[in-house]
Amino acid sequence: QVQLAESGGGLVQPGGSLRLSCEASGSIFSFYAMGWYRQAPGKQRELAALITSGGGTNYADSVKGRFTISRDNAKNTVYLQMNSLKPEDTAVYYCYVGKGGGYWGQGTQVTVSS
Repeated sequence: QVQLAESGGGLVQPGGSLRLSCEASGSIFSFYAMGWYRQAPGKQRELAALITSGGGTNYADSVKGRFTISRDNAKNTVYLQMNSLKPEDTAVYYCYVGKGGGYWGQGTQVTVSS
């Protein structure tokens, strides 16, 4: 059974930084894409960043240059370093693993506010 454990969310002031982590268990994840999606209040869930099994990355235009996704296959963990945070980055951030039909974490709240 696949389980995803997210951590690192919280409240931060505009311009600040946060680092999200997602540790996966129940399988070997080095073969699969992993990523982060986010959902703001009243909006649809959207891709923030994705990293392939080969290390290729894809970012939403709104986070390019500010967010960096990385992975540690030995730890089955994916990270999202978020810098220069803006109020519009406020959302619940969900970890995603592209195995089979896809697996989702329970989400971690990120709030950017002064």
